[in-house]
Amino acid sequence: MDSLPLPFIILLITLLHNSSASDSGCRSTCGSLQVNYPFGTGYGCGSPRFQPYVTCNSNQLLLTTHTGSYPITSISYKDLTLTITPPYMSTCNSMQQSPNLGLDWASPFQLGPSVFLLLSCTSPTSSLTIKGSPVCDPSSSHLCDSIYACPSVINLGLPLFPPTNTCCVYSPADFNSKGELDLHAMKCLGYAPIASFQDSPTDPSKWQYGVTLKYTNGAFDDYYLNNNCNTCEDSGGICGYSPPSNSFVCACNNGFNTSTDCYNNHYPVQGYEYLIGSSTSLPTCMGRFGRDYWLVWFSVLLLELGERKKDQGPWPHWGEDPLSF
Repeated sequence: MDSLPLPFIILLITLLHNSSASDSGCRSTCGSLQVNYPFGTGYGCGSPRFQPYVTCNSNQLLLTTHTGSYPITSISYKDLTLTITPPYMSTCNSMQQSPNLGLDWASPFQLGPSVFLLLSCTSPTSSLTIKGSPVCDPSSSHLCDSIYACPSVINLGLPLFPPTNTCCVYSPADFNSKGELDLHAMKCLGYAPIASFQDSPTDPSKWQYGVTLKYTNGAFDDYYLNNNCNTCEDSGGICGYSPPSNSFVCACNNGFNTSTDCYNNHYPVQGYEYLIGSSTSLPTCMGRFGRDYWLVWFSVLLLELGERKKDQGPWPHWGEDPLSF
């Protein structure tokens, strides 16, 4: 074959260019956070039950629900909890009006042991009820005294050191039938979620602000979770799945997937049969380079066969080697 046709050259350049794009497949970190099963950094990574909700975007792990996208700032794999920081929440340094916060009913997340301080509510908050039950915890009203001492209360239209009967300590908190913290229905302008008081219950400048969520394990059964996934991660791999069947995949750092683990999977030749037999897993954790490599290779093969057909006549008969000279 003396030269390659122009269309193929253009295709080859396009594929090689795309292979350098930011499609790096499954990763074990997102920013400063360690990302383990059941979470994943993208499509095909982690558990398929979590992927629609948790993704890595510009090195920021995000939880997305019907009310917005929220940065995940910490994960406790031991306690099965994570902390999100809604962009419109209030803190001692910055108070602002807040939209509703919600979770999808179909998601594997539930509201954890967070304390919500409802701010700039219609007074008196002692009359605030949901389905006839009082919302505010009067035994924790000192928290309202503390946060209302922050100068940023003026951003909510309140005076400095406002009366605390416009503040409500909502604990234990719960979401309504839509899975939301409905501030409009509660007649409050904002909320300050507290994940931890950091041993300083009277100093709101030292509190850790955020919403703690609980989560359940992923879509794989106990056998896959306790054996395949744990072994995969112990071998340096990343747990994932292969659509559309969502079968278990272990993504190895050499760019190849296996159905078990990454032990003794140091060379591309190993796992070849698995890759060919499960083409849907190629974009999942190999990244574009591995996928484009096979596309280019097969394109060259087909062109070579076409050239030889023109030069040598009919295609070889059954049993002959089509690539023999």
